[in-house]
Amino acid sequence: MSARAALLLLADGRLPAGGYAHSGGLEESVRTGRVRDAESLESFLEGRARTVGLVSAAFAARSCRAAHDPDPLPELEVLDGELDARTPSPAQRETSRQLGRQLHRLLTGMAHHPLLERLPRALHQPLVLGAACGLYGLRPRDAALAALHESVTGPAVAAVRLMSIDPFRTHAALARIAPSLDRLAERALEHCDGSPHDMPAAAAPLLDVVTEAHATRSERLFAS
Repeated sequence: MSARAALLLLADGRLPAGGYAHSGGLEESVRTGRVRDAESLESFLEGRARTVGLVSAAFAARSCRAAHDPDPLPELEVLDGELDARTPSPAQRETSRQLGRQLHRLLTGMAHHPLLERLPRALHQPLVLGAACGLYGLRPRDAALAALHESVTGPAVAAVRLMSIDPFRTHAALARIAPSLDRLAERALEHCDGSPHDMPAAAAPLLDVVTEAHATRSERLFAS
C-alpha cells in the first residue's frame, strides 16, 4: 500500500476502529444547550481542535517519528504516560485507550509487522495512530493532520444525528476550519524533538466536565 493511500485509509471515518460511536463530547454539549446551531457547532469544533486536537496531533507526530527508530517502545511508553497526565478526565482516558485497542486490533488484521506485535494493547489512540503512520511510510506531519482531522470530523458527523442541522453546513464549517488545522499541525511538529515532558498540554476543562457527565447517563446515542 502506498503512503498516500494509507493516509486516506487511516483518516477515513468509516474505518471500523470505533470512532464512529463517539461524539467527542458533542452529545452532552448539545444536551445542555452549549451547542445548539451551526455557529456554536463550528465554535465547538474549532475549540476542540485547538485543545485536545493539538495535543493528540503532537503525540501522534512524535509517535510517527519514533516508529522509524530501531526500538521505539521505550519512547512510546514514556509518551503514553505523558498523554495520560494530560488527560484529566477518567472517561476520556478510558475512551482514548479503548479506541487505541480497537485501532491496534484493526491494524494487526490489515498487515503483519513486528512493531504491531510488540505494541502494548492499551496505548492511547493518538500513539497507535502515529505508529501506524510511521509503519506505512508517512511523515510526522501526516500523522498530526490525521489526528486533527479525526478530532473534528467525528463530532461533525455526530452532529447530523444529534441536531437538526444540514450536513452540508457541517462540512462547510469543516472547510472553514481546515486552514487552522494546517497551522496546528505545524505547531504539533515543533514537539517532535526535545523532552517528552515538554509536550503540549492545552486544556479544555469544560470538555472534561461534559465528558464525565455523559459517562453517567444511561440513555445516550454515543459512547462519549
